[in-house]
Amino acid sequence: MIFNKFYTLEPEKQSRIINASLKEFAKNGYERASTNEIIKEADISKGSLFNYFNSKKELYFFLIDYVAEIIENMYDEIDLNETDFFERIRDVGIIKFNIMKKVPQAFDFINAIGKEESEEVKSEIKNKSKIIIENGMSRIYKNIDFSKFRDDIDINKTINIINWTMLSFSEQQRNSLNSFEDVSMELLGEWDDYFDIMKRCFYK
Repeated sequence: MIFNKFYTLEPEKQSRIINASLKEFAKNGYERASTNEIIKEADISKGSLFNYFNSKKELYFFLIDYVAEIIENMYDEIDLNETDFFERIRDVGIIKFNIMKKVPQAFDFINAIGKEESEEVKSEIKNKSKIIIENGMSRIYKNIDFSKFRDDIDINKTINIINWTMLSFSEQQRNSLNSFEDVSMELLGEWDDYFDIMKRCFYK
């Protein structure tokens, strides 16, 4: 979709609308989110939101594309010269942490869409999320030196185990936070403990 009218707004006003929308959808989910609350929070005139977006659904998927771009930019910061698997994952964690602190509302929104149950948007979320995750994994693992792994293990199954561990750890931490604004560096230290265990299990 092309949002020409929205992009003609001054950047500060764009940010107000985006942040207010992310906050409202993250707090209340798709169906219960109020465009009136978004208008109030963004401090724009009543009804003007739909000068830029034809519907609440269009705004919602605009936000999904917006946070997907944030994630893409995050992957652009990956140092592909670092070929050690666990060092690469740790670097991604630091990059993600720094971006979370800058735009916590975007990650609150990401967390919310992962739990969204509205039939109006659920299937489209699933399709978009699958593409984002697959693309992310391929970029994270690009140029990794898999020769460091033990010869007597199945690499694909091992990577699955590591991915499941990462996803479970992330979910556990997400559920313990009111907002990603509260995320702390202690999480990275705890994640390092899991790295050390997995290195001893899977590396030569």
